[in-house]
Amino acid sequence: MNDIIKAINNRVSLRKYQEKEISKEHLDIILESAIKAPTAGNMMMYSIIKISDEKTKEKLSITCDNQPFIKKASVILIFLADMQKWCDYFKVCNIENIKPLGMNDFMLSINDSLIACQNAVLAAESLDIGSCYIGDIMENYEEHKTLLNLPDYTFPAAMITLGYYPENMKRVYRDRFDKEHVVFDEKYKKLDEDELKEMFKNKEENMPKTNPFNVNSFGELIYNRKTSADFSIEMDRSIKEGIKFFTKK
Repeated sequence: MNDIIKAINNRVSLRKYQEKEISKEHLDIILESAIKAPTAGNMMMYSIIKISDEKTKEKLSITCDNQPFIKKASVILIFLADMQKWCDYFKVCNIENIKPLGMNDFMLSINDSLIACQNAVLAAESLDIGSCYIGDIMENYEEHKTLLNLPDYTFPAAMITLGYYPENMKRVYRDRFDKEHVVFDEKYKKLDEDELKEMFKNKEENMPKTNPFNVNSFGELIYNRKTSADFSIEMDRSIKEGIKFFTKK
């Protein structure tokens, strides 16, 4: 197994870090690796905000669904879908009758951001620096826009916390769905009831016997914990607010 495959398979989401600053050398490697990521048309439709200020980390630990471990990270990286720089550059080039940006521009910039972010995650892992993706950065759009000074044609696509793995930490790996339920040949395959039950068999068997929602199936648990939760409703509202500049004509 080569080092890249090892890094992919060894990684876990890390929420507890050594009380140690990430070295400038390591952080530069992570950021340079992110920038080397594939990008649509070599346009690099993203920006990266590096957060090390303790007050900002504290604020993000609250606005991102009240997760205290966020403020303990050595560094936070926020990957913005960013078409603002291109809009401004088009004006610098004196382009007339610039067409309004659309959802294609938004989605391509989201893709660019996420690909760059995953490059950063794997580069960090290779340096024994753990990470955790924080999707909640997509919530509270107005508050984050002010906090991070975001212009209209940007959107926080992803956020990761970074910190060195604690010494002798035992890594706990969470199971994934079997390949047969995820990888399809040539065309999409809609799973039938028996296949879905087989897909979720391990999840159902390992589901907590007691849970705050007092439900009996894994599907009910996830629906209540994730899909219909308050944070999910807020995230939906926030995303719609954040992308309105890309949808108005």
